[in-house]
Amino acid sequence: MEVNELEKKGTVVEKITTKSMPYEAFKDNEYIEKLVEELRANGTNVIVGAFDKLINWGRSNSIWPLTFATSCCGIEFVSLGAARFDMARFGWEVARASPRQADFMMVAGTIVNRMVPVFRRLYDQLAEPKYVIACGSCAISGGPFRKSYHVAKGIEEIVPVDVFVPGCPPRPEAMIYGIMQLSRKIKVEKFFGGVNRQENREEYLKAHPIEEQN
Repeated sequence: MEVNELEKKGTVVEKITTKSMPYEAFKDNEYIEKLVEELRANGTNVIVGAFDKLINWGRSNSIWPLTFATSCCGIEFVSLGAARFDMARFGWEVARASPRQADFMMVAGTIVNRMVPVFRRLYDQLAEPKYVIACGSCAISGGPFRKSYHVAKGIEEIVPVDVFVPGCPPRPEAMIYGIMQLSRKIKVEKFFGGVNRQENREEYLKAHPIEEQN
């Protein structure tokens, strides 16, 4: 893991990057820096903090996706496993058919209303800690079907989303960038003592109930 230091506002802030990609090449460094500041504001035990860094280094370099795609974005995601993009370089190639063995869902494609209960069930069955990437305009907002009667208006109303990858469909390079952003978020989490999410997952799911479709 590359972790450099910089002076910011009179304090030392870690530069969280991944896979030798320059820190300045990422576009949302302020968000990651805010997460780091929140962690430091609460204080961290030296031993626990060292274990956090070690474990999260391993987790961030071996995040396994669920085999899940519903439409054209899925074709782009499948291409990550081919020789040209080769996601095995990053440790992401172990796509699991069971959600109980996966770390995150790359929601690549349209989620129709009849699919919503099944999608939520797959999310519930993911192993903890679990993550979601909304990939493509259909998953983010409904895409070209936004005003139709049968398509969910974005998966953020169904499950909490960690990373958004825009595009219709996004190119494989954009998907790689999105998963790298997820990797950076994992590196600054508290593995011991709970994940530092912006909102409580139980409260979020309770506020977004799912009705079973007939």
